[in-house]
Amino acid sequence: MKDQNTIGIKEETAASLAEKLNVLLSDYQVYYQNLRGFHWNIQGRQFFTLHAKFEELYNDTLTIIDDVAERILTLDEIPFHTLEDYFAHTSIKSYKNVNDGVEAAKAIVENLQTIVEVQRDVLEAASEAGDEGTVDMISDLIARQEKNIWMFHAYLK
Repeated sequence: MKDQNTIGIKEETAASLAEKLNVLLSDYQVYYQNLRGFHWNIQGRQFFTLHAKFEELYNDTLTIIDDVAERILTLDEIPFHTLEDYFAHTSIKSYKNVNDGVEAAKAIVENLQTIVEVQRDVLEAASEAGDEGTVDMISDLIARQEKNIWMFHAYLK
């Protein structure tokens, strides 16, 4: 059909989904940079544990960023790729010079709660559009990030 993209989704619907995915991509990019800063600057008795955990999280996030960008491309749209775009479309707070483990953990929970909200919005739109590929990807991401939220809540108790 003329009005469908290469994977059979209406072009207008794909463009709308890509907009939402670009917001998610922006959120993940700022979250990723927060994690890098926490990793580099962490100090204190939990240094060894948190330094390694933050590295694990930012490596995982880098893979997620790539997956989200590739999904946007699969929808025949263009992923954001400039800092200007990321900062214009994110609602993730950027953290600077955080070296305290508790403060970093609280920031991660806050970032992830925002990301999960956005993911749920993407999931709903993708489900309504019949976009099983996006639904599958986002469902998995929600479960992963909900687990991370739970783990950091446990750490903060």
